[in-house]
Amino acid sequence: AVCAENQRDVQAARSAGLTPALIDRLTITESTIAAMARGLREVAQLPDPVGSLGPSRVRPNGLEIARMRIALGVIGIIYESRPNVTVDAAGLCLKAGNAVILRGGSEAFHSNRALAAVIGRALADTGLPAAVQVVPVTDRAAVNALLEQEECIDLIIPRGGEELIRFVVAHSRIPVLKHYKGVCHVYVDEGADLAMAEAVSFNAKVQRPGVCNAMETLL
Repeated sequence: AVCAENQRDVQAARSAGLTPALIDRLTITESTIAAMARGLREVAQLPDPVGSLGPSRVRPNGLEIARMRIALGVIGIIYESRPNVTVDAAGLCLKAGNAVILRGGSEAFHSNRALAAVIGRALADTGLPAAVQVVPVTDRAAVNALLEQEECIDLIIPRGGEELIRFVVAHSRIPVLKHYKGVCHVYVDEGADLAMAEAVSFNAKVQRPGVCNAMETLL
C-alpha cells in the first residue's frame, strides 16, 4: 500500500519534470521500507533519554545540581522530498517522549500520508496516543498557519534547503532549531586501513549521490 501511494507521487513528479535526482530521493522501494523499519528498531533499542541525568556538580553549600533530560513537548517538523524522513522523525520524536506534527513536501504528499497511517495504527495497537500527525493538505498557507501555533507547538525544526529554512525562521512565532548549509566530509587518518577507507568513501558518495548526506569532501 505504501509503494502504491508512493507511485502516485513519483508519476506526478515525472509529469512535473522533476530532476532524476529528486525523483530518486522520492522513490520508495521494498528495500527502502526495510531500511526504514531497521532504523526504527535501532532507535527503539537506544537507552531511554527521558529522565536521564547529565554531569552533576556540588555547590559550596552542599546542594547538588544536575541537568535532567525531559521531553520538549510537541515538535513541528517541516521538510522536503524524502518520505523516509516521515518515519525517521516520528521514531526519534517518540523515543524522546514527544508528539510530532509533520509537514512534508507536496511532492511526497501521498507517500507521507501512507507512512503516517502505518505509524498511527502501530501507536493505536500498542495503546499509545496519536502522537504522530501529518498536515493533511499541500497548501503553502498551511505552513504559515502551523508556524503561528505557539500555544500548541513547542519547537519547529525545518529540514531542507536554505530557502525553506529562511522562510521558517522569518515567519515562525515558535522557537526554531535550524541549520543552513551542510557539507558532508569523510576524514581518513594516515594510520587508517586504506582498503576500508576506500570502501567507505566509495559507498558514501556513490550509493545514492542525490541524497543530502552523500559525501561532498574527502579529507
